[in-house]
Amino acid sequence: MGIFSRFADIVNSNITTLLDKAEDPTKMVRLIIQEMEDTLVEVRSNSARILAEKKDLQRRMTRINNQVIDWQSKAELALSKDREDLARGALIEKQKVSEQSEMLTQDMTQIQEQLELLKSEITQLQAKLDEARARKKSMVIRKDTATSRLQVKKHLDHANVQSSLDKFDQYERRIEDIEAQVEAQDLGNKTLQDEFAELEAQDAISDELELLKKQLKAKK
Repeated sequence: MGIFSRFADIVNSNITTLLDKAEDPTKMVRLIIQEMEDTLVEVRSNSARILAEKKDLQRRMTRINNQVIDWQSKAELALSKDREDLARGALIEKQKVSEQSEMLTQDMTQIQEQLELLKSEITQLQAKLDEARARKKSMVIRKDTATSRLQVKKHLDHANVQSSLDKFDQYERRIEDIEAQVEAQDLGNKTLQDEFAELEAQDAISDELELLKKQLKAKK
């Protein structure tokens, strides 16, 4: 099973659980990213283990190939000494180690294919993880904005808000009434200075009236 199919099974299972619980969508996104990060760590660990196996296999192949060369040299030496029996025995041993070399070569091919597959999947998963992280930031911003707008909307639509505004109107009318009463009292209440001013004005009018009467009599 590839890492993506295994990863999909894990994520789908967790998403189903979250949906059943009606969890916050951002929690689902965080969970998906966490699963991706865990999978990436696991795959890289497997890749490192296979790389170690490859190095060990390379050492074994080098040793086996040296044995093939060594048995070949021994067979040639035996023939040069007219020891065909020894040459035959050396070629038999060479054949055995050559078969081992072929098996190791096949193992190396399989390991190399696994490494190439893991490398490709790691690259894909890393790209998807980077994309998921970027989209998570955008989703968190959108979610926070939508939540804030929803809270404001609820407050604006709430009856208490309109009731509070109505109270403001009542308070303003009360203040206007008080201001009107103050103005009325200002008009009705005369100060001592105001009263003396009125007396002086009345005396001036009386004096002017007497003067006018005298002038009229003089004309007669």
